[in-house]
Amino acid sequence: MDLPFPWFEDLLGRMKPWICLLLQGLLGYAFGAQIAGAQDVGLTNLWKFRLPDEGTKSSPALAPDGTIYQGTFAGWLVALTPDGNRKWQFKAGREIKSSPAVAADGTIYFGSRDRKFYALTPAGKLKWTFATGAWVDSSPAVAADGMVCFGSWDTNFYALNPDGKLRWTYATGDIVDSSPAIAADGTIYFGSHDRQVYALAPDGRLKWKFATGAQITASPTLAADGAIYINSTDGNCYALNPDGTERWRRHTGGSSSSSPVLDENGNLYFAAGTEQCSLTADGKPRWTFHNYNPIPNSGAALTEKLIFLNGPWAHSGLANTEANFLWDFPVGYGFYGSANVSPSGVIYFPDLQYVYAFVPVPNAEPPAKSSWPLWRANPQHTGRVEK
Repeated sequence: MDLPFPWFEDLLGRMKPWICLLLQGLLGYAFGAQIAGAQDVGLTNLWKFRLPDEGTKSSPALAPDGTIYQGTFAGWLVALTPDGNRKWQFKAGREIKSSPAVAADGTIYFGSRDRKFYALTPAGKLKWTFATGAWVDSSPAVAADGMVCFGSWDTNFYALNPDGKLRWTYATGDIVDSSPAIAADGTIYFGSHDRQVYALAPDGRLKWKFATGAQITASPTLAADGAIYINSTDGNCYALNPDGTERWRRHTGGSSSSSPVLDENGNLYFAAGTEQCSLTADGKPRWTFHNYNPIPNSGAALTEKLIFLNGPWAHSGLANTEANFLWDFPVGYGFYGSANVSPSGVIYFPDLQYVYAFVPVPNAEPPAKSSWPLWRANPQHTGRVEK
């Protein structure tokens, strides 16, 4: 099977921040120059929190009470108050690249490279662990009945009951680090390094699979009309119908692990290689914004036609839906995680050293009223379309 080089990813994940700064100087400068003329619309920096180690590829999840949960590459799951103070932190056995999800009862779920899947209480106490055969980089999805599902590098896709007991497992042909998406009818969608997009029934039966041209590391995005959008490393964005037939494909030319977010009109926003792209719901190009470095994460669609774009290395920005940058925010270290947005419009995003909380001014904007405005669909990261 097509294996990446995990030792190299480990090496990059353990780089010291000064190395990242050097890389920023050599590679990130071009991106900064590209948007240096952006119009400043103002913002309020509420706080930034220094993570307990250097490096994160996880994305923050939000509990309904405003608690922020952030994983780190040294294996810490950190809980922060809405004003940026540490509530508690929990240590897994190895790196946490999986982004946490928050269930309706407050349970926090996430995977780790210690080959385990974790469930914690809202107080940070261990409820249970479930052992897999390899790394768990896939971020979990939580079904309406409480079932939690995720993939593993052992090539299996797992579904667990809320008590941690195995409900069922499905074997694919290669690594599963794509994070699942659950439709309103309970169908579960995810991709694999075996190049396939899978659709499973809630009981784990295969409904269909669809072959792309290369590995799939991105996660599916679900539209209100049932369309499944997913990027492949073959350089295409695919739109599939709920029955597994192809609706359209758009060649972006860039290998992508970014997942689209959707605005209120159903337009798609995602990164492909070094491009920030926007497509209409029927696959027509709207605009492309060129960067000079690959972008590994996903943005956020806000109301009032605003899009938060996570950039490579050391920049993020706020743009309108016509690709006019309104705000460029440079920080000291690169971005790998995706942004999250609270119902009140606070934007949370991590770099390799901090978690930031910002509010655009004069008006904070909540997530767009679409089926999938954020990475993992909603602030709790359940990866599920609500009925």
